[in-house]
Amino acid sequence: MNPVKTYLADHADRLDFYTQAITNAHGAHHPEVFAVRDQYIQLRADSANDRQLADNFAQLRATTHDYAIPNDVCPVFKATYHMLAKADALNAQA
Repeated sequence: MNPVKTYLADHADRLDFYTQAITNAHGAHHPEVFAVRDQYIQLRADSANDRQLADNFAQLRATTHDYAIPNDVCPVFKATYHMLAKADALNAQA
């Protein structure tokens, strides 16, 4: 298994919970988190099916403005974007 797929598998429970949690907590003021959630679900599916993930991460970078963290968000939001950015970086190195 390559590093990004290992990282995503190791963090799947947390990322699944966090991406859902940020939609509940921040969706009203940051509607992009709904797209982040959907894109994460697709990323996990593509990873599980051994597909290339470059397009998935390109979509996430566009949606999140390169994982820019708004000033008015909670630590879970920050952690979510940091984990997704880490997975993206691992994918870029592969």
